[in-house]
Amino acid sequence: MYDKELIRNILEQCLNALEKISYRFVTIKTPTDFTLTSEGMEKLDSICMLLIALGENIKKVDKITMKTLLINFSEIDWKGIMGLRDIISHHYFDIDAEEIFWICNNEIQNLTNTFKKMILYIEEKI
Repeated sequence: MYDKELIRNILEQCLNALEKISYRFVTIKTPTDFTLTSEGMEKLDSICMLLIALGENIKKVDKITMKTLLINFSEIDWKGIMGLRDIISHHYFDIDAEEIFWICNNEIQNLTNTFKKMILYIEEKI
């Protein structure tokens, strides 16, 4: 068994990161909104940093729970998120603004909902 409070804290950090991503993305309407201005580039940089932190925390949760928690939430591509963390970290100058835009536009809300479910799950089941 693993430390429920530790996992809850990590999941809450993830939720916090997702809320920041959503807030920072609100004015971005197209991928070029990231790339045409210095303000857009700052938003892209800050969102990418949060995606790195999110991926790192997911790796940590998977390790601490011995791969027993994430499998209960198969609607999320956990490997993809962990892989995105690696891509942003190791190939930063090759980041595709269109891909980050797509992720923010199509995946962040689903991830937010899933992390909320995960917190309830560990409180009720564990």
